[in-house]
Amino acid sequence: MAYALTIEPLGQTLEVEDDQTVLDACLRAGIWLPHACCHGLCATCKVQVVDGEVDHGEASDFALMDFERDEGKTLACCARLQSDVTIEADIDEEPDARNIPVEDFHGTVTRIEQLTPTIKGLFVELDRPLDFQAGQYINLDIGAEPGMSRAFSLANAPSNGNEVELNIRIVPGGRGTTWIHESLKAGDRVKLSGPYGRFFVRESAARPLIFMAGGSGLSSPRSMILDLLARGYAQPITLVYGARNRAELYYHDDFVALAAAHPAFSYVPALSDEPAGSDWDGFRGFAHEAALAHFREDFRGHQAYLCGPPVMIDACINALMQGRLFERDIHTEKFFSAADAQQVRSPLFRKI
Repeated sequence: MAYALTIEPLGQTLEVEDDQTVLDACLRAGIWLPHACCHGLCATCKVQVVDGEVDHGEASDFALMDFERDEGKTLACCARLQSDVTIEADIDEEPDARNIPVEDFHGTVTRIEQLTPTIKGLFVELDRPLDFQAGQYINLDIGAEPGMSRAFSLANAPSNGNEVELNIRIVPGGRGTTWIHESLKAGDRVKLSGPYGRFFVRESAARPLIFMAGGSGLSSPRSMILDLLARGYAQPITLVYGARNRAELYYHDDFVALAAAHPAFSYVPALSDEPAGSDWDGFRGFAHEAALAHFREDFRGHQAYLCGPPVMIDACINALMQGRLFERDIHTEKFFSAADAQQVRSPLFRKI
């Protein structure tokens, strides 16, 4: 049985199926609600139930305390309707955001490339094009375990929506990435859903852009940079990309070529653990150190977009603030597993 969900202050009503969460119904209707972990642990998707009854599902007692449940609050990622319901959500208007409804897609794996010793490039030709905003991600169904999916950023430009590219690092002991790296092959059929996420370039601000990435966190910046350059973005763009050694620095030659072809684009690769005797003549150190050196510790007037491991993200945030760039101009998106969502986050960046 389906129920009606009304979202305030939008005044918009949509139909929600029995087994569907409030968050999933909203995203598939093109309505963005704040969210992060999608496991009922981080409380980012907390909303107020104004009228009607909901089942709180697997919401953590820490993310949704007993007194909050009594006050009518719920977590959209876990809540399922038990009647027609009206909720009140904190929805920020973002002039540069595209509200694209989440849909299901099927496709065929066309090729799998070994980009680094630990990262593979997965290319999937979809049965129909995926419309997305550069910086967004998809959920890929893991064929080895029904009902399991994993989130991966889209590494291709939106103009190539027929064939999507995912850059996937194998996680030791990870069931999803192990299946992708060791079992998935060209010709296999896969299912994915998307687009998800609120990570996009605020182009209307018309400021120079700094992208800072590490590991497979290069996916979203690559998509954004390819899109911006193709559309002739007028402001300077800098990519600072960190890896441990030359073998783990992927798409290096492509970015060198892009920098040669586009005077407004600068590429700053940094290696933190490259052997001392190698012929590497680029920056030696971490991404945040390379950024401080490149910009002479002054990031004022820029916007920064950060993607990578949590330790790298934190170091970059500290460096940017040291160089006088502050929260309103620093944007990052982290994928949360159930374990990640329980980690303490800086109170300065709860909403990022």
